[in-house]
Amino acid sequence: MPPKPRHRRRLASLLLASIAALGVVGKAQEVAPRPVLDDRLPMRELKLANGVKVIADINYAVVPGFRPLTLDVYLPGSAPKAGVPGAPLLVFIHGGGWSAGHSRQSAAFADWPGVLASFAARGYVVASLNYRLSGEAPAPAAIHDVKNAVRWLRAHAERFAIDPQHVGVFGGSAGGQLAALLGTSCGVESLAAPIYADQNGAPAPQGPPPSDCVQSVVVWYGIFDFAPMLPPTVKTGAHGYLGCEPGKCAAAQIAAQSATTHVDHNDPPFLLIHGERDKTVPVAQSIAFAAALTKVGVRADLEVIPDVDHSFIGADAATTRAANLLALRKTVDFFDQTLRGSR
Repeated sequence: MPPKPRHRRRLASLLLASIAALGVVGKAQEVAPRPVLDDRLPMRELKLANGVKVIADINYAVVPGFRPLTLDVYLPGSAPKAGVPGAPLLVFIHGGGWSAGHSRQSAAFADWPGVLASFAARGYVVASLNYRLSGEAPAPAAIHDVKNAVRWLRAHAERFAIDPQHVGVFGGSAGGQLAALLGTSCGVESLAAPIYADQNGAPAPQGPPPSDCVQSVVVWYGIFDFAPMLPPTVKTGAHGYLGCEPGKCAAAQIAAQSATTHVDHNDPPFLLIHGERDKTVPVAQSIAFAAALTKVGVRADLEVIPDVDHSFIGADAATTRAANLLALRKTVDFFDQTLRGSR
């Protein structure tokens, strides 16, 4: 039964009084016919040095039951040259033992967003993403998120002036593990990621999704084979990532999340950088993975930095600084060769 006229008048009066009390004007007064679930806060766009612009906290996926997943995009100040389809894309994946960390930190760098902006100043579009941590969801959640981020960025290549045929990925430690797994699992059906809703919670588009394959990978002190990283009596971050207790991790799950399992001749070129004295992730991980790639004919550049531990931490500040800047320079040079040199 519809409200009586006096009730309708009362509702209208209450609405006007509420609007006046709240001080809302314009579109804030509009009420949709159904719940509005997407993020209506305007995107934060910041101007950095050298004309670089960063768009922060973009929602790239809405996974049912979880927080929206976000990334930051750093855009170069200059437009692509005439006849060039766009800028190569670099995707950064943070570390933190799969249980911590965020998209704006890396190792000992005091201003990681500034480092990412320096890549953009060289003519790259750079995306730095957040993914579900092990306390939120175990594997394969994180690699599914990474794959969805790459898909989302390719789907929005025109918006960000990205060349979707030239995509690189890099990360350190846990982020390096995910970068390597992304690089070797192109077309691996067992690791195919579900297609999530887009940033506004709208249904995923019909038809085949954009590719999640990449064309170049750089890994700093990464894990490529989980088998030797799982002590049978002590729980580690690797156990949390895999979602198993010490001594009870299934062989199939260990293999599925190990990049070395999926190595084949179609993999993109890799650069592996590792500290010689790494006590968290043994340098043997990078040495063995480089050998596995080389065996199938894939380019695998290996840089072992002497006298530094995990995160390229040395005995003093000068050693730490030199090691981290060396890794950064090697990374830039490798992406220039593998992504720009083929265009």
